[in-house]
Amino acid sequence: MNQPLTFDLLKTDPSGARRGRMTTAHGVIETPIFMPVGTAAAMKALTPAQVGEAGAQIILSNAYHLENQPGSELIEKLGGIHKFMNWNGPILTDSGGYQVFSLDKKTVHEDGVTFRYSKGGQEVKLNPELSMAIQNRLGADIIMAFDECVEFPTTHTYARESLERTLRWAKRCKAAHQNPNQALFGISQGALYEDLRKRSFEGLIELDFPGYAIGGLSVGEGLEHMKRALDFTTPLMPVEKPRYLMGIGLPEDIIEAIERGIDMMDCVIPTKFARSGVLFTHVGRIRVTDTKFRRDKFPVDTNCDCYCCKNYSRAYLHHLFAGNEILGATLTSIHNVHFYMNLTAKIRDAIEQGEFLKFKGEFLETYQRAEGKKQKSSRPR
Repeated sequence: MNQPLTFDLLKTDPSGARRGRMTTAHGVIETPIFMPVGTAAAMKALTPAQVGEAGAQIILSNAYHLENQPGSELIEKLGGIHKFMNWNGPILTDSGGYQVFSLDKKTVHEDGVTFRYSKGGQEVKLNPELSMAIQNRLGADIIMAFDECVEFPTTHTYARESLERTLRWAKRCKAAHQNPNQALFGISQGALYEDLRKRSFEGLIELDFPGYAIGGLSVGEGLEHMKRALDFTTPLMPVEKPRYLMGIGLPEDIIEAIERGIDMMDCVIPTKFARSGVLFTHVGRIRVTDTKFRRDKFPVDTNCDCYCCKNYSRAYLHHLFAGNEILGATLTSIHNVHFYMNLTAKIRDAIEQGEFLKFKGEFLETYQRAEGKKQKSSRPR
């Protein structure tokens, strides 16, 4: 393969949903795809083998956290991130921009951002050149440009200043990127402003990245705002290149994003929720720690064929959480990751058949009806 990443658009559903295929040095990724997050080169409570058996094709790690501990130079010396964590499939590393900008004490300037690491308190200046050097050393298949992720809500004036700075940083990232085996994606900013998103993609497309991401849409704006922003943003993105919406993770969010032409998504939600006993099923979410599941002989989801559902009951999972057994987090994480992988696999099949909207309607009718009943019953009288 002459390029670190190729993308083939195989089919577009009448709804706008896309079926594609990305090829990297570490494997093929069928899209649309959800990417589980192993922030520090580890999926919490799961081994890489379990992640793969659950159906994951690509995982995401974070450059900021890995530079903080154990350091990108050490990971490089030990053979790169794939060997370091024993994951042979594709990996994407985020630049750390979102994590840095979520810190309370930071200073944003033209060169980059000054902040203190959460561990040790060491003052650090992170800029496009350093972000690229870190990610080049880590050796992931896909790496992300360093950007500024602004809070919601934000003013048009600041959002414009920020996106122009992000575009200048994107240009610097491309110039600093030194590893030809990695595909560098650009990130669009501009908050919820249509004119700013247009300006952002005009600038990014001039730089000709192999893929493009939408940043700043998982910062508390809500589903309706997200859908509206995607309605005017995805048409600005090149048709022939992968489209990545950063940081979304609820099933309904994923489905709406895919309908609007998104190919890649990521979030910590599946494993984070699992560790507190919240599980996703085709009839909505359940919390297995609830007392009503103490004697429940059924699996988490009767329609699921994951390792957890084939072998364990809700009662057993309830028992594990009640006893604070680590196995509880492992089994529930296996289920949630499998649920997400299975959901996107079914979506890919629906797009191939030209029936995405039919699938969406049938899935959400069952999933949201159950969710609505739970919310209604939980409201105070």
